[in-house]
Amino acid sequence: MKEVLTQINGIPIRENFVENLPYNPKLKPLINGKRKAGILSEVIFWKQVRAKSFHNIDFDRQRIIGNYIVDFYIKNLGLVIEIDGWSHCTKEDYDEIRQKYLESLGLKIFRVTDFDVKNNLGVVMKSLEDFIVENYAY
Repeated sequence: MKEVLTQINGIPIRENFVENLPYNPKLKPLINGKRKAGILSEVIFWKQVRAKSFHNIDFDRQRIIGNYIVDFYIKNLGLVIEIDGWSHCTKEDYDEIRQKYLESLGLKIFRVTDFDVKNNLGVVMKSLEDFIVENYAY
């Protein structure tokens, strides 16, 4: 039986740690550049979730999984959080291939738009709560 990671609105959330994720060390130099770029929506979201401030859940920022760098990752849930900005409008095929790959590893993906993070942060955080409850509740 999996451990209870946290509770959201009184609902126990089970751990779903995905082991042995592939890792491409050649991507490591790109991570610091992505962090230093300070994409506003990522910074805003990070301020909401860093230091276990969102339901005591530990988030990683700019995590390498296989040949991809995901925006945010919750290792105790096997959950990727992607913030899609304007550049994703031209990369639908790439995003679909990437998402299928991540899902093939047993990961779940929560997508949100850059616009919503900047303009509807409360709705984004509530949607994330709902997604976690829907997918990880006991």
